[in-house]
Amino acid sequence: MTTQAGQSRVPRFSAGARTGAAMHTARISLGRVFEAESANYFMLLGLTLFMVAFGLLMVLSSSYVASHADGSSWFAKFMNQGLYAIIGVPLMLVVSRIPSRFWQQWAWLGVAGASALQMLVVFTPLGTGVNNNTNWLSIGPVTFQPSELIKIALVLWVGMFLTRKESRLRQFGQTLLPALLISLVPIFLIMKGDDLGTTMIVGLMLVGALFFAGIPLWQLFVVGVAGGAAAFALAFSSANRTDRILAFLHPSADNANTTGYQVLQGQWGMANGGIFGVGLGNSQSKWSWLPASSTDFIFSITAEELGLIGAVLVLLLFVALAFVLLRIIRSAKTVFARAVTGGVMVWIIGQAVINVAVVVGLFPVLGVPLPLISSGGTALISTLAALGIVLSFARDESRDARLARASVRR
Repeated sequence: MTTQAGQSRVPRFSAGARTGAAMHTARISLGRVFEAESANYFMLLGLTLFMVAFGLLMVLSSSYVASHADGSSWFAKFMNQGLYAIIGVPLMLVVSRIPSRFWQQWAWLGVAGASALQMLVVFTPLGTGVNNNTNWLSIGPVTFQPSELIKIALVLWVGMFLTRKESRLRQFGQTLLPALLISLVPIFLIMKGDDLGTTMIVGLMLVGALFFAGIPLWQLFVVGVAGGAAAFALAFSSANRTDRILAFLHPSADNANTTGYQVLQGQWGMANGGIFGVGLGNSQSKWSWLPASSTDFIFSITAEELGLIGAVLVLLLFVALAFVLLRIIRSAKTVFARAVTGGVMVWIIGQAVINVAVVVGLFPVLGVPLPLISSGGTALISTLAALGIVLSFARDESRDARLARASVRR
């Protein structure tokens, strides 16, 4: 368009048009920031947060008597667990934003570092333990379990290694054999501390990662038979573990210092709960009758106070967690995501099954806590960090879906 003087006139937008364009741009930017994650992401996140909150409630109910008996505040153990949750939940969310290539790049260093810390536990005076199990590292005011770090580092390393061997997964000498040989180093260090429970969990986790990565079943069967035979031999290789097995076979309430006494007290507590429970906070077992009431035997306190309904609720929470993790494995596009998620699932669900089996008397006492529920700082933080890694895979799933929708629109 030209004016009468022959000059060009540049089209101008009105103020309202410019404002509308700016608002549209802002909506697009905010939409990208708050883009919805996948359903698997929100299911796993919501379920995890609920289980942590439920665990804090049960830690408070099961520990305040023991806390006061130790000369501390009634809420000492609960406050400690709450502090670990305050650290672990944000850590989980931060970890969920880290891309997979970061974990694959640093997996080697993670295994080496965690194994070095475990060596300090078993070969130096810095290692401490309870009930003949040396699995804690005390450095100044900080005390933690390097074996929990080994779980995360090892499952990441296995996922990285299998990703690099993706085209040769069915070749025993190229994939499974070297993976087992390297994994046996941190497993041996855990076993050196006489922690058979954690050793079994790590072994199960390793088999789970290999299975979901695509290693042939016949190879895993051979590994399982060999591992079972080794676990059976190790179970009778120390007097402490032999006593636990004998107490499992012939439990007795005559001696309060035996594991048989502990198992019977746990079973009596559950029986006392009935269907509806005695009420939250009203357990009798936690009044110095049941050892480890807020850690290894928290399921017994839950069943006593909340009854069969509460016990079934806990079991259903772990079933739901396994269901969500299986959904993430099914939608995963890489061997790394399948192996790591499968290993984490077997770790958490397998540990929960063993813990409950011990409490109800189906398995000898191994000293493994109930994931996300029991009191224990290192265990809670490591489990939340592992679930954060799985959440990052769920975020990858939602990003791939958005890219696919965008390509279809184009």
